[in-house]
Amino acid sequence: MKRDSIAIALLLILAADATPAQTPAPAPTASAIAPADDPAGDWRATVRVSGTALRLVLHLGARATYDSPDQGALGLPAAMTVENGRVTVLLRGAGQFEGALSADGTTLSGTLTQGGAAIPVTFERGVFAPARRPQTPRPPFPYTAHEVAYDNPNQPGVRLAGTLTTPPGAGPFPAVLLITGSGTQDRDETLFEHKPFLVLADALTRRGVAVLRVDDRGIGGSRGGLPGATTADFASDVEAGVAWLRTRPEIDPRRIGLLGHSEGGLIAPMVASRDPAIAFILLWAGPGVPGKEVIVDQARTLAMASGASPEQAQQSADLQRKLLDALLAAPDRDAAKASMNAALAGSGTPPVTDATVAFMGAPWYRYFMTLDPAVALRAVHVPVLALLGGKDLQVTPAVNEAALRAALAGNPHASVEVLPGLNHLFQPARTGAPAEYAAIEQTIAPAALERMVDWIALTAGVAKAKD
Repeated sequence: MKRDSIAIALLLILAADATPAQTPAPAPTASAIAPADDPAGDWRATVRVSGTALRLVLHLGARATYDSPDQGALGLPAAMTVENGRVTVLLRGAGQFEGALSADGTTLSGTLTQGGAAIPVTFERGVFAPARRPQTPRPPFPYTAHEVAYDNPNQPGVRLAGTLTTPPGAGPFPAVLLITGSGTQDRDETLFEHKPFLVLADALTRRGVAVLRVDDRGIGGSRGGLPGATTADFASDVEAGVAWLRTRPEIDPRRIGLLGHSEGGLIAPMVASRDPAIAFILLWAGPGVPGKEVIVDQARTLAMASGASPEQAQQSADLQRKLLDALLAAPDRDAAKASMNAALAGSGTPPVTDATVAFMGAPWYRYFMTLDPAVALRAVHVPVLALLGGKDLQVTPAVNEAALRAALAGNPHASVEVLPGLNHLFQPARTGAPAEYAAIEQTIAPAALERMVDWIALTAGVAKAKD
């Protein structure tokens, strides 16, 4: 979901879903020491947002950039100014940092501001050592990777770039287009240095299935799109990818399927319901209820994960529902802010900020809240596998399993399964809280990866495994 852990916008996008982090950040790596009065160089800090730890790295100098490595965002543009001993760094798209060097030049302390929030931060010199991610595939590969790009003809100015991996041989091969979760995702769906789409694409291509994974519009090699884009616009990007795959001689146009993760699990049935030539769809932690119900359920489950009692967690969910109802009923942002703060009266919760109202009032959020996945799911008649993580606190089986089964009841080729012990990313989890994602070395539980690959290979008509 756009406010969940699969988002790329720096820092505040995790605030609604975060739970207390229990694991320290990976060990840092020192960089060269600059003079004590010179802020040029690399600076690292771990910022906590609603309990979730996110690493931030500044690369300061005449040409400044910044990284949010836990969200796969590297080399983002920044600009530094130094005046009267104060260092100001404008983080393009993510607010600004303002602070001062310590006397010995080893720390840079100040405040990070974004929207209506101000977060105290102390940077130290250096960068972070890479996290251990043993499942990330390493070359050489027994298949071919093609760098590709194509336009979305229905969205002027949108050009999508990605990687098409194809098995050895001439084909034509069955193919799967991977659809990312919410937020602006790269083609590997990178999060906390995990690359789940790279892991999945590698396993599928080794099995004889071609895979197209694509940078979302506005990140990596993809460009274009308007700020007001909704899930419907992202579905249009997927349709453009399917149309492009059908032009490729190495791809069998009769065996093109979709795999969608999280919000991608909403998009896959939207596309398949309009395109009967889609061969199959696999939903990885895709919701079965409207977005508003997903958000309300998250308020309850994530409060519980943070240590709240069942009664307190239900109060949190009830308050979240009141806020969303107030937002949806309001004719404009000013009215929404007034209605939402009226709903908060007496709850002890701070008033909503203009930034919060702007985010929640944006076209994507409003569209998501009212989007009912059951409508598209009922119109899909090709094979469907819907998988949920037993410990997923973002798209919970308790709320979504029955809804998915009901929506797919008329499709004899559909099945719904809950994979015990797995979180929203299909990692083996202790609680399922997003705060655990970075600490878990495994990117995808092997049993879950095998289930997805086996089902796609069988459904696509691949006879046997390949090395």
